[in-house]
Amino acid sequence: MVQLPHIPPYKTKVVEPVYFRSRQERQAKIEEVHYNLFNLHSDWVIVDLMTDSGTGAMSEYQWSEIMLGDESYAGSESYFKLIRSVQDIMGFEYVAPTHQGRAAENILFSTVVNSGDVIPGNAHFDTTKGHIEFRKAHAIDCTVQKAYNTEDTFPFKGNLDQEKLEKVIIEYGREKIPFINITVTCNTVGGQPVSLQNIKDTCSLAKKYDIPVYMDIARYAENAYFIKTREKLYTDWSIQAIITEMFKDVDVVWMSAKKDGLVNIGGFIALRDAALYEKLGQFTIIYEGFLTYGGMSGRAMGALAVGLKEGIEYDYLHDRIKQVQYLGSKLKEYGIPIQEPIGGHALYIDAAKMLPQIPITQYPAQVLGVEAYIEGGVRGVEIGTLLADRDPKTGKDRSAKLELLRLALPRRVYSMPHMDYVAATIARVNDRKEEIKKGFKIKRQAEILRHFTVELERA
Repeated sequence: MVQLPHIPPYKTKVVEPVYFRSRQERQAKIEEVHYNLFNLHSDWVIVDLMTDSGTGAMSEYQWSEIMLGDESYAGSESYFKLIRSVQDIMGFEYVAPTHQGRAAENILFSTVVNSGDVIPGNAHFDTTKGHIEFRKAHAIDCTVQKAYNTEDTFPFKGNLDQEKLEKVIIEYGREKIPFINITVTCNTVGGQPVSLQNIKDTCSLAKKYDIPVYMDIARYAENAYFIKTREKLYTDWSIQAIITEMFKDVDVVWMSAKKDGLVNIGGFIALRDAALYEKLGQFTIIYEGFLTYGGMSGRAMGALAVGLKEGIEYDYLHDRIKQVQYLGSKLKEYGIPIQEPIGGHALYIDAAKMLPQIPITQYPAQVLGVEAYIEGGVRGVEIGTLLADRDPKTGKDRSAKLELLRLALPRRVYSMPHMDYVAATIARVNDRKEEIKKGFKIKRQAEILRHFTVELERA
């Protein structure tokens, strides 16, 4: 009997046009914007894989909440819909809405991080590290070493190295560590998950030293899916049961809901401590808005309340991860070196291996990103030395442990033929890689988080 093929658990209702430009036009345009992919207008991009943050498609149920949004300044019903969703799914009593994840970081870190503090964790992402260093504190990477070997197929490369973590705690002392940070999945090392056992071990170690555990949960549902499919003990568990277990011993979570919340804008902080919630509230009012909207409209909170529930559905997650894995398999067929095993929200190409002739000081991942845009109008983003930025003390570049080009897939947006197109574009760059002789040097850069606005020129 013929086996039925896999199909997505949704169908298309609205379409968005794509504008095609010639290779010559793209070449001129990327030079015009100083080789910074962030500076491109979206209608100059054919397949946009710069980020999965806020770029997904919402469901008809979410769009219905847009029409039902209660825009009351205080105590809107849309706020309570959001609170109920967070409480039901995650089990945290107190919820502070924010307009997105970095706003949550700003409020949370304004409350608990002081100059000279140390925050150990698994490969803090750019805004997290930026908020820490802006406050003259230090982020210390305690990710397992296997994460930095792209050929290693260890299934949980987002794990924290417990020995390394305990050494940091002993060296700096409890009083200098406001919290231990776990990021799920771990974006910086390739969208790699953290095992449930590692979360439990980290929480146990933190409890030993009386240190809170905070979790960046932008992609927590994808992490739960990987626990179910890669960690044998939890194969028969539901996604919801795994999430409950993930958060059981965690003190605070914050979320950029533009990822696994399936919305275009929004975020929140969720916690159990009433006293800490009260302190956060002061910064929420100063930076974001009143406690019951925190920078979000009522309609956005309503859409998020629904999106959180849709985002943990197994069929949706299975389809989502299957598309990412499909693109990864196509890239591997073309001989493209990628971070393995394939992660949840993106493919990460090892630019240092693909373009070994470009020195790290000339930003090979950025070079690859520019070449992919010129070749096929595909926009990714550099996760490497540009993003690693400079050492706050010396002002010199920090060489990234991995030099990656990230291709992040928006949720419920692109088809499999789009993935074929992306893979073929990267393959065409690979076919002419020997012709790529020069990298980039920096023409202008901001003091912090430079990669967003940097201007580059050919080295």
